[in-house]
Amino acid sequence: MPENNKIAIVILNWNGEKLFPKFLPSVIRNSKSADTQIYVADNGSTDNSVKVIKEKFPEVSVIELQNNYGFAEGYNQALKNIDATFFILLNSDVEVTPNWITPCIKMLEEDEYLAAIQPKILSYEKPHQLEYAGAAGGFIDMFGYPFCRGRILNQMEADLGQYNTSTPIFWASGACMFIKADVFKKAGGFDGDFWAHMEEIDLCWRLKNQGFKIAYQPESVVFHLGGGTLSYDSPQKVYLNFRNNLFVLFKNLPRSYFFRIFFARMVLDGVAAVNFLVRLYFHGSWAVLKAHVSFYRNLGKLIKKRKSLLPLAVAKHHPEVYRKSIMWNFFIQRKSKFSELNFNPEK
Repeated sequence: MPENNKIAIVILNWNGEKLFPKFLPSVIRNSKSADTQIYVADNGSTDNSVKVIKEKFPEVSVIELQNNYGFAEGYNQALKNIDATFFILLNSDVEVTPNWITPCIKMLEEDEYLAAIQPKILSYEKPHQLEYAGAAGGFIDMFGYPFCRGRILNQMEADLGQYNTSTPIFWASGACMFIKADVFKKAGGFDGDFWAHMEEIDLCWRLKNQGFKIAYQPESVVFHLGGGTLSYDSPQKVYLNFRNNLFVLFKNLPRSYFFRIFFARMVLDGVAAVNFLVRLYFHGSWAVLKAHVSFYRNLGKLIKKRKSLLPLAVAKHHPEVYRKSIMWNFFIQRKSKFSELNFNPEK
């Protein structure tokens, strides 16, 4: 039966047995509250994850899923079993700090249009550096390429306090996302077809098209190891990122500039594949090709999804969308810091 808690911290796990002794104690220690419950949703692990949780961390509730549904559908399945006001979706390789919950929940309670929040995400291995998966809040450029305050492509900035103010963002990282439970469920949750990577961008875009806001709260700080499931240069990760980025754009781009942007993005993907070949990273080039093949195979399903979402798609850009090319800025203009973009998402 679902348990009724105000706050449910939900950690999706797949064969993360070795991560629990390192990261879970900080979550338990810094999340003690009568209205907060910690869950580990096990995604059909084949290691001893469930046994370790039950024996060593009895204060944590375990939800056992019978299959590995991937990140997106795994969370959808797990959250069906939880009744709460707020969900905190947390990766199993994240260390949290004291008072990491209160600032974000306070913001969500005070603004009915605020759907989700991301804390400041720092690197576990380099604690004074912002971390790849979210950094200080996520954005996309005009062609759908994601970047963050504090992380442009693979270039991370040191945390010097330059991102210590709360701001609107386009997407909140799935590594640590605070979200209103009713909003998550009414939106249909994550798109399970994504499997993993960029499902949070798709969800946040859908929420923004419904009039909700996404925000960054620097008073909450967590440390993310990253690359725990797939390393950042993994061909599978390249494949999922390219494929799911096409999924995101096809589903959510408004009609007024859909063809122009989507065609340009397909061309840019071709350029990326050629670049991988030039660098002799043949697995990367193959991953891009495989991503496009998968996109066409899923086209019928994507058309149905786009038709259902099109009435919500706004005709103009959201202010949190960077109206230039982040690739041009990075590779041609050599801009590797967010401050060099002269981009103010609040305008």
